[in-house]
Amino acid sequence: MSRRADTTPAWWYGQARAPWHARLLAGLYGALVGLRARLYRAGVLRRHGAGVPVIVVGNVSVGGTGKTPLTIALVQRLREAGYTPGVASRGYGRQDEDQPRWVDAATPPAEGGDEPVLIARQGGVRVRVDRDRVAAARTLAAAGCDIVVCDDGLQHYRLRRDVEIEVIDGQRRYGNGLLLPAGPLREPARRGADCDFRVVNGGEAGFGEWPMALRPDHALPMRGGRPRALASFAGQRVHAVAGIGNPQRFFEMLRGQGIGVVPHAFADHHAYRAEDFEFGSRLPVLMTEKDAVKCAAFADDGFYSVPVAAQLPEAFWVALLDRLRLADNPVGAT
Repeated sequence: MSRRADTTPAWWYGQARAPWHARLLAGLYGALVGLRARLYRAGVLRRHGAGVPVIVVGNVSVGGTGKTPLTIALVQRLREAGYTPGVASRGYGRQDEDQPRWVDAATPPAEGGDEPVLIARQGGVRVRVDRDRVAAARTLAAAGCDIVVCDDGLQHYRLRRDVEIEVIDGQRRYGNGLLLPAGPLREPARRGADCDFRVVNGGEAGFGEWPMALRPDHALPMRGGRPRALASFAGQRVHAVAGIGNPQRFFEMLRGQGIGVVPHAFADHHAYRAEDFEFGSRLPVLMTEKDAVKCAAFADDGFYSVPVAAQLPEAFWVALLDRLRLADNPVGAT
């Protein structure tokens, strides 16, 4: 039985009022979040460095906002700029999250996590998964990385960082603006204002925000073969599979190409089985790259992965590299 699911409460992004018990719990959660932040600001709880510059990519809200494509684009740009980047991640959803490990292109997603495996394959960099982000960052530095990108670590205050990048879903933004579980926020929305860069995935970017677009170009046959132009599916019906934080974004992207979408939304980080694809009709199956890394064992000739590339203004990359140069040479350094 597949775990097709959209577990997002209706009131997070709709007009319905959050139930009283969710609001009560949100108040308690907010008090704890605020206390923790104050303890770090006061130095009662210590931050620890990695010995090299650290960039944290994260979000204030839960769910997918486009962090992984941005992380891949980020490490590629850093390599072009002469850095040797590494990526630190928790590796959410892997079998033994208490066990640190290296992740490479050949690592099974069940052992390394779907997003770290995808980053290792597409980014071509060293990837370390560890619940302790400080340990992961220091291990990467010891292995020769001269800069660390921390994937989804905005709330991991124990790791000292030089640059923070908040990624925002341009369509859903902050939903009803409430903290968990009454709303989708891990921290108050004002937390984003403290970040060095705020990147908006789709939708309209406001003042002080950078627009990002995820551009599809082709579909890759998962059994091998030549890429197929995504436009070649226009006018056809396909089974579209997405087990990401916001599956509708993937479905709408395909519809924007003129493709007839039969949507199949799964829970984020879903562990796929062959039975999940018993849809009752023989149509091409298009899925995100994050889903595809977990389906190679049973994919047939009708399965395609749809890669996307994160595109941002060139001025964003100039500003980011300038910010890193300041981190390398702070005012007053000799």
